[in-house]
Order: sequence, then structure tokens, then C-alpha cells
Amino acid sequence: MSFLIDTSLALVLFSVLIALGAGRLPGLIRVVAFQGIVVSVVPLLIGHNLSAGGIAFTVATLVIRGLVIPLAIYIAIHRRAIRREVEPIVGLHASLLAGLVLIVAATWVGRSFQLPTASDSRLLLPTAISLLVAGMFLLMARRNAIAMVLGYVMLENGIYVVGTTFSLRTHHIVEFGILLDVLAGIMIMAILLQHIKQTSGDVDTSLMRSLKD
Repeated sequence: MSFLIDTSLALVLFSVLIALGAGRLPGLIRVVAFQGIVVSVVPLLIGHNLSAGGIAFTVATLVIRGLVIPLAIYIAIHRRAIRREVEPIVGLHASLLAGLVLIVAATWVGRSFQLPTASDSRLLLPTAISLLVAGMFLLMARRNAIAMVLGYVMLENGIYVVGTTFSLRTHHIVEFGILLDVLAGIMIMAILLQHIKQTSGDVDTSLMRSLKD
């Protein structure tokens, strides 16, 4: 089972590189959806006597994180005919290089900390750190409002993995509350995108500097 967990987390780490190097929004959405599905399944792979309620929370988390949120974002860009990212603040090749450095550093840091975890997998903490930092990187390195939202969702995936790393029994309710906040934020984002699109004709956040009171 540990091999299956490590394989799944290794795919998540690889998807971080794909996300940082993605130039098209639909592809980035699919990557974030894949991450959401995999990190939601990790508690089931770890096991450790999950109760029926814990399994229900995990399945609900998988549906919201892997299907509902990505679908809501995809519908938002489809209705506004937004397919490709604007020029990022940090180039895609530089972002990809930064992702490689990030994963190596996260692996080193994760192995340096001798912390009690819910599994023998050595990739849980490095994956959590990579998702957290990669999400923050997308927030800072992209001008496109939707890409920034996807970075926020990726960051929240990292928070979920952190909770999974240290506890399987107590993190479900807190995480589900955070997830509902994220879902509400996505709904608000769709409304804001409509107003940004109508005002500036694009979702490039740098154009908002030209707005006057």
C-alpha cells in the first residue's frame, strides 16, 4: 500500500511541474482537478480505521475538489471565451525551473524533519510543501485572474495533504469547512470575472491599474 501512496504522490509532484509550465487555462484546470482527486484519495489509501463518517467526508471532498470546483472554473472561462493565459510575470520556462528547484528543496526539507505522520510514505510532507509553495508561486507569478484562483486551489490542496500527513481522524471537519469556503470563493470569483471582463475587456489583472475612481 505504501508503494501505491508513493506512486500517487509522485504523480502529484509531476503534475506540479506541468501546472507551472502550463500556458493554456483548460490544461491547468485539468491538472488541478487531477491533483484534487489524488490528494482526496490518499486518506483512503492510508486507511488506519477510517469510520463511515470519515469515508463519507473523503468521498464528498473528492467530488467537490476533483469535479465541482474545476467544472465551475471551466464553465466560467467557457462562457467568457477565455482559453489562453496572458503573458505571465514569470516566464513558463523559468516557472518550470523554479518548480524543479521547489520539488528538490521540498524533498530535502521533508526528510530533514523527523515528524510523526499517519503513514510510512516519505512523499507526504514533500508533496504538501510543494503544493503549498507552488500555489503561492502561481498567485504571485501570473497576471490572469483565473490562473491566480487555480493557484489558490492548489494551495488548498497542499493544506489538505498537510492535514492528511499528521492526522486522519480530526482533520475532516476542519478541512470540509475550508473546502466549502473555497467553493464559495469560486462562486464569487465567477461573479467578479464577469465584472472585470465587462469593465476592462480581459481578465488580465494588470489592466486594473488603469481604472480610475
